[in-house]
Amino acid sequence: SGAALPGGHVEDKESFHDSVVREIYEETGLTIKHPQLVGIKNWHTDEGIRYIVFLYKACAYSGQLRSSEEGQVRWVNRRDLPKMDLAYDMLALLRVFDEAALSEYFYHDKVDGRWQKKFY
Repeated sequence: SGAALPGGHVEDKESFHDSVVREIYEETGLTIKHPQLVGIKNWHTDEGIRYIVFLYKACAYSGQLRSSEEGQVRWVNRRDLPKMDLAYDMLALLRVFDEAALSEYFYHDKVDGRWQKKFY
């Protein structure tokens, strides 16, 4: 557990764009504008199913920040993130948002029960 970014699933017959706008609104009360796909996080489950997470960011929004049944939300200074209790791979995942040369965060092969991770 720990702090994580808002997210969710794409509904039937819903575009990726519409799903990210909807999920952010449902979880934060904010309506984001012009979300941009910045990369993906992906892995294969133990059952051999590929799981893909699309990573979007947006620089413009309207509305008032509010928590939901999904959890408590709040604004945090980016410099404070390393000192916080975060979801297990949040700092690594943020590299895809920050580093223009990166577009993929891939979990592959388990070694001693731990996923090996690569950035591309």
